[in-house]
Amino acid sequence: MLKKKSLWSAIIVLSVALMPLSSYASSAESAEGAVPIDQVLLALVIILFAAKIGGELFEKMKQPAVLGELIFGIIIGNFALLSGGAFSFGHLFDNEIISTLAELGVMILLFQVGLESNIRDLMKVGVSSLLVAVIGVAAPMVLGYYVSSWILPEAGFNTWLFIGATLTATSVGITARVLKDLGKLSTPEAKIILGAAVVDDVLGLIILSIVSGIIVSGSISMGSIAYTSSISLAFLAGSVIIGLWSAPKIGAWVSKMHVEGMKIVTAFLFMFVMAYLAIEVGLAAIVGAFAAGLVLDDVIFVNKKEHPIDDLVKPLYCIFVPIFFVLMGIQVDMSVFFDMQVILIALGITAASIIGKQACSAGVRCPEANKLIVGIGMISRGEVGLIFASVGKGLGVINDAVFGAIVIMVILTTLVTPPLLKWSIQRKDKMVAEGAK
Repeated sequence: MLKKKSLWSAIIVLSVALMPLSSYASSAESAEGAVPIDQVLLALVIILFAAKIGGELFEKMKQPAVLGELIFGIIIGNFALLSGGAFSFGHLFDNEIISTLAELGVMILLFQVGLESNIRDLMKVGVSSLLVAVIGVAAPMVLGYYVSSWILPEAGFNTWLFIGATLTATSVGITARVLKDLGKLSTPEAKIILGAAVVDDVLGLIILSIVSGIIVSGSISMGSIAYTSSISLAFLAGSVIIGLWSAPKIGAWVSKMHVEGMKIVTAFLFMFVMAYLAIEVGLAAIVGAFAAGLVLDDVIFVNKKEHPIDDLVKPLYCIFVPIFFVLMGIQVDMSVFFDMQVILIALGITAASIIGKQACSAGVRCPEANKLIVGIGMISRGEVGLIFASVGKGLGVINDAVFGAIVIMVILTTLVTPPLLKWSIQRKDKMVAEGAK
């Protein structure tokens, strides 16, 4: 009861805070069509306020903060609908500056994912982790494609393909948090899940590049798939090889400099260069950002007077990444939730995503590992699914209804993972205890 009261209290506080701003927002448009700076500042105030209130509330309910950011974004974006048309924010968030800041946020997110990954761990991935990752990507994509083609026969190949692609990648952060809280990070299941997550990230980015390339070119062929795959793999491999060779030299040079903030500036320069190169070779900027984080390691910086890179990136992460998630929520049209077809799409792709990730447990080759725990640990889609959905929307192959269904799928898979994972671990512990008697 307390949690429900807290949720409603937070929503009321957000609503009261936003009401005085709605009339200004609808009239704060430049006569020349340019976005005035005060409108941008107001949009950022609303987005960051909502992100932190929502994130805090959902963490108190032992749920990922990203869910709070997403749901509060939905509330903001549908304020006119929820208030019966009494209040509206007009085009406050529909401008290139906010969109660019959101894109920067998702780049920082993938950069952070790369920083938390380790090339040596990638090279040491066991057979189980590799098989779990490959099956866990292939099965949901195939299921998502056929389920969406069945529910949306008129949508077309590109939409079916992209819906399938959104189901591939796993958001392992939620699983890692649960495993850590339960003291199970050293278990065989945890090692397989975390190892598979590294491969999963790379495969997901490659699939995103391939699918985007097919949609842009308007055709599908083994040649185009092979070309896009080879470009993606060559870029990642080249980034790692060149990065490992050049990063220590750059780090040694930076360590001799005494300018304040040189370490974080160098890290971001590296990320921007890699993102730019990724775009130039026809890949998404986030692929370059991920590659930059993957090769950038604290050991390259001889001077240890500054904080680790992770700590330096964190403040920017906390500011820019929530902009992306709140903006994703703002773009959700709640009116589509009353459409039975949207509900059917959401339930269909949610079922496909869960069943597909359970199939990946067939790849477990470690006799000590519990397959059910591994399968459940790979369910959550989280922010990765939203990234895929945003790219699909930008390409014009995902409409508002499908985007809303994908958001529902992300919310459902993110919500069910923690309790199911906790139950499966406790189930295994109970079985082990009974077997020891």
